[in-house]
Amino acid sequence: MRESPVDAKTDRKFYLDLPEDLGPEEEVTFILNLHGGGSSGAWQRRYFPACDFVDQYRLVVATPTAPAQRWIAEDDDTHLENVVAYVFDRFGPERIRAFWLAGHSQGGMTSNRLLRTDFYAQNVDGWLSLSGGRIGPAPRPPDGFGPPRAEGDAARRPGGDPEAMRRLREALAEPHEADFSFIYTTGEHEIAELPDTSPWAERYGAGPREQRPDVVDTEAGQVWDQRRDGNSTKSWGFRPGPGTAQVWVYPDAKDGRVIADVFRLGKGHTEGLEPNVTEALIGHIVRAPGGKHLTR
Repeated sequence: MRESPVDAKTDRKFYLDLPEDLGPEEEVTFILNLHGGGSSGAWQRRYFPACDFVDQYRLVVATPTAPAQRWIAEDDDTHLENVVAYVFDRFGPERIRAFWLAGHSQGGMTSNRLLRTDFYAQNVDGWLSLSGGRIGPAPRPPDGFGPPRAEGDAARRPGGDPEAMRRLREALAEPHEADFSFIYTTGEHEIAELPDTSPWAERYGAGPREQRPDVVDTEAGQVWDQRRDGNSTKSWGFRPGPGTAQVWVYPDAKDGRVIADVFRLGKGHTEGLEPNVTEALIGHIVRAPGGKHLTR
């Protein structure tokens, strides 16, 4: 069931997906689903379509939109905190089994930044980075990353100014103080290679990574960057199609935390996630520990 509540304090709408038959005392897993730069909540609902699995996995998924098409702290942090408070107030903290941030691209970088603030550090149980940065190394491909651009077009690119982005990535690479599970997804063509170690896994004393069975999809994802249809790059992504994803898990992490890398073969940055890999990610989320309650 999809709703469109209004944040009364900012007068901004957001998408809210929840089970049709949710019981009055039933527990749910809450996901705050953040789009990337140049995008919107409507696109993000189809890029990472957790909304298609709310009944099966008892999810509540809030998907807001940044008016500037990218998340800006001074413009958007209050709204995002209001959205979180709305969900906790409506369902009750005792019914929120776990609270996860999910973010694509700049939405993932925003999740990273939010987790360095007290509000999210105290309340978030997990972060799903959808091509939104890895805790630890994940080098870009040697032939570059992103869509084709005309000379002098850097300031209008979805990620903004390259030098500013480099400085931001350096700041976001600093260790987190918060405790949370972490799942990283990436397309094969977005990075030079997927590292076989994880500093986040080391932090929690997890064992060496183990490969799980591949996730195979015969059905394509739902969205792509239509603005660059016919003029894109492998790293940025083309039209969606069937796919195969490798799943790497770091087992036996302290407190049962889930730490995993999901590597989508043959994919770039913007092809929407296929249904089976989406479900596999949600499966990791709902199996991970929760238990934090909203602290104001």
